[in-house]
Amino acid sequence: MEIVTKEEFLMQKAKYLKLISRGAVFIHPTDTIYGIGCDATSEKAVQRIRSIKHRSEMPFSVIAPSKRWIFENCDVSAEGEEWLERLPGPYTLIFKLKKESSVAAAVNLGSKTLGVRMPKHWIADVVRELGFPVVSTSANVTGEPYMTSVDDLDEGIRQKVDFAIYEGEKHGKPSTIVKLFEKEVQVVER
Repeated sequence: MEIVTKEEFLMQKAKYLKLISRGAVFIHPTDTIYGIGCDATSEKAVQRIRSIKHRSEMPFSVIAPSKRWIFENCDVSAEGEEWLERLPGPYTLIFKLKKESSVAAAVNLGSKTLGVRMPKHWIADVVRELGFPVVSTSANVTGEPYMTSVDDLDEGIRQKVDFAIYEGEKHGKPSTIVKLFEKEVQVVER
């Protein structure tokens, strides 16, 4: 696994965006913790993440390229619009999915919902530039502690991802989940 700093990533951004567009699986920082990501429209890349994390069940969330993308692909209620005003920020908003073809089937496993993020972090600008959603799930084997620094990254994950963007130790916690697809809005603190 190649480890690059934010500065190295940005200096060679065209190279890394091309790798992501071609199915690379990578570790990325966010405003909360480190995540494992890939092109969320690539079934093969998403399946790689499922294998790496040992996670055959439970949907993944994505970093959306824009709020417009969210409106085009998700059913956004009035409450959902209010929550969207809080983005960018440390929230994963779960909406009913309007266009199933907007993400690979392995992202949400037929759940007909999609968790979307827009972190308050420069990685959101990278996703905006890519123009497609990027899977964002915690950088850990399911059920194990999530990555806070490169020193505690699971060795199995280290061997299976293409590259990592590392910006030092993180002291955050996973994003707050807000379920906006039922009659009652449900906020799940983690």
